[in-house]
Amino acid sequence: MATMTPRERIQKLFKKEPIDTMPVFSGQGMVTIQAIQKMGIRFPQVHTKAEYLAESAITSAELFGFDAVIIPYDMCTVPEALGRGVSLYEASEDILYPTVPSKWEKLEDVEIPPDFLQRGRMPIVDEAFRILKSKQNGKYAIGAWVLGPFTMAGQVIELDLLLKGVKKDKERVVAFLDKMTDLVIKVAQHYQELGADYISIRDMGTGTDLLSPRMWQSLIMPNLVKIFKALKPPRVNHICGSTNLIIEMMNECGAEALSVDHKNDMAESRKKVGNDVLIFGDFDAYATLNQMDVSKVEGVIKGCIDKGADAVWPGCDIWPDVKKENVEAYVATIHKYGKIPSPAVGRL
Repeated sequence: MATMTPRERIQKLFKKEPIDTMPVFSGQGMVTIQAIQKMGIRFPQVHTKAEYLAESAITSAELFGFDAVIIPYDMCTVPEALGRGVSLYEASEDILYPTVPSKWEKLEDVEIPPDFLQRGRMPIVDEAFRILKSKQNGKYAIGAWVLGPFTMAGQVIELDLLLKGVKKDKERVVAFLDKMTDLVIKVAQHYQELGADYISIRDMGTGTDLLSPRMWQSLIMPNLVKIFKALKPPRVNHICGSTNLIIEMMNECGAEALSVDHKNDMAESRKKVGNDVLIFGDFDAYATLNQMDVSKVEGVIKGCIDKGADAVWPGCDIWPDVKKENVEAYVATIHKYGKIPSPAVGRL
């Protein structure tokens, strides 16, 4: 049996065609401090140059055997391009992600410049995609992600404005989320044009920990449906937190795959949506890769496979300061047990 390349493996997975083994990848950031140290730079610098962004993704994949390279890493590229500025903490020796220093105070203040894709660090991300395409010569799948409309809104205004507005002035909130939806579509389409092999829409803050299923159906679902209709496959619908009560609605949004975190009961979700739906998840990345004794990692990762994962994904970005031995155990466990078919994908 011929071994597939990492990119081929992921492409066939999304098509639900037989593969040789489960791929090791994610729809969130997978950059590691080991890659940053090998490059001889400080972590905050990685967000400031296209070469750093691309090289850190490739080096992380090479060091640990990931099947994909995923960019960007931080949530501030779009808000920065909209004019909210950014704090990069370039001089820090710590692992600090960029943050938005100020947000708009009123919904009506939010403005989207027509040329925002050319502003801030967006051109850096563009160039990083080009480097990824040319430098690794098609070996790895290139993944990209964009925040979903509700979560994107939380980067440019305080979410309290939305939550209070839903009760007092729902029409204005719906109109504002329509604006955020159009913004998400433009960014996601742009990443696809730059060569992303798959794209994850991360409306992370819309799980039922925060929003009721009824509110999710009326406020979140229509926008996700619009987004996935506008994008080319393969597409991933990722939501953090508790999602069992909305998993069937998530599946109706139109993405090829659903991504959930460790607060989801994957076995229950699998029963609800059936075996023909791609489900990715669902381990706690920080607890498993940064804190846990290495002897326990295999049990966590195998548990995801046993519960019905078609790909074992972390529920959020990998925190870069991982334990090397834990990441190696995570990858080795997928290689060990991922040769058996998953519910939606067979094996060669």
